[in-house]
Amino acid sequence: MSTEHFSAELMHPMADTDREANRFSARASRYARVGANVGGVAARMAGAKLFGGKEAPSNAAALAQALGGLKGPIMKVAQLLATVPDLLPPEYATELQKLQADAPPMGAAFVKRRMMAELGPDWQGRFQSFDLKPAAAASLGQVHRATAPDGTRLACKLQYPDMQSAVEADLKQLEVAFALHRRISTWLDTREIAKEIGARVREELDYEREAKHGVLYGNVLRDIDAVRVPAIHKDLSTKRLLTLGWLDGDRILDFAASPIEIRNRLAQSMFKAWWHPFSRAAVIHGDPHLGNYTVFSEGGEAQGINLLDYGCVRIFHPRFVGGVVDLYRGLLTNDEARILHAYETWGFKNLNRELVEILNIWARFIYGPILEDRTRTVADGVKPGEYGRRQAFEVHQALKARGPVTIPQEFVFMDRAAVGLGAVFLHLRSELNYHRLFEAEIDRFSLADLEARQGEALVQAGLPLPA
Repeated sequence: MSTEHFSAELMHPMADTDREANRFSARASRYARVGANVGGVAARMAGAKLFGGKEAPSNAAALAQALGGLKGPIMKVAQLLATVPDLLPPEYATELQKLQADAPPMGAAFVKRRMMAELGPDWQGRFQSFDLKPAAAASLGQVHRATAPDGTRLACKLQYPDMQSAVEADLKQLEVAFALHRRISTWLDTREIAKEIGARVREELDYEREAKHGVLYGNVLRDIDAVRVPAIHKDLSTKRLLTLGWLDGDRILDFAASPIEIRNRLAQSMFKAWWHPFSRAAVIHGDPHLGNYTVFSEGGEAQGINLLDYGCVRIFHPRFVGGVVDLYRGLLTNDEARILHAYETWGFKNLNRELVEILNIWARFIYGPILEDRTRTVADGVKPGEYGRRQAFEVHQALKARGPVTIPQEFVFMDRAAVGLGAVFLHLRSELNYHRLFEAEIDRFSLADLEARQGEALVQAGLPLPA
């Protein structure tokens, strides 16, 4: 780092007003912690590739262990990488998907200091009660139960300290890892993937933006009874504290052995929660992680889902949704021109017939459940953790021979949402006519109508239009 760069960082205007801005000292500390944990494993991985050896299963377990003790964005990034099909060897993806943000939570005294920093010295007077013991912990923060003065039950998500510096340090480590990946696996250009992951993880730090995402989803899903969105309490929220209405619910896996009618109802609720906002406002929840929703019940029976977290939300330009519809209809009718147009709309470049056929392997897998007008499972005889692995391997092998290909930035979380949602359906063993569910969402689809709806929805939520 140059002297000028170092001085500029120290003189950053945010330094005087925001103690937790992207600080050099905090980043340096993070570099040391992440580098020490991961560096040795990375060297073993690279050495195995360089000298033609096979990946040892112990390397994957060692990497997971190295990351397991690090609270913060590196955990989030690892989980994201594990769900991008074929970006990592299967044994690494399997180990990283097991990661949970189970680092020790912030203690009571620390929580008090954090709340004072966000809401001021009289912060406790703004609540009837506030449980200093966290109800849940995640990669970037932890959730506390609270009660408003009027008795309203609340969920307060409080960000861990120095997360902005940690994010920048961890994303720099990610750039190095991706550069190594490009040298080893020249068939896949990961630069756009790195950009997208960086953009979304940075957005997740901004709880004010997440609050706006919550407003957006609340408006778009207002008429969908099977999906509940928590109320946003802006008066008790800041950039690093997000206060939502508390929603009672149970884990969705608790219903994996329920009667098929219940499992189908929950699967249909999940389908609505993901694809209705996409078709109505060109927005998708990029993280169908099992901890981001719960099941609500009425009359002793499961009725739908609570969608709890809005940090990882991707807002697309409407033309991207047009590409999704075009590819769907092109695959239905084997319309090669429409299929090519869809890929180009998404941002794939320099395509030829061979590359299109390779991309179609993956597309027919992703679209498979909605292409057949029949009641079916998402994938018969496939375990949730293995969903998409065989097709990803086929694409991998084909691109090694015919590539390279650059995955467009917008494609990453769309792909992740589809695979993650499919895994949930496999957990539930649901049997639905996904074709008719999707057709209902895109009925009378019009790009102009979508642009108008999205514009209105984003203005209401206080969010900018996509570029």
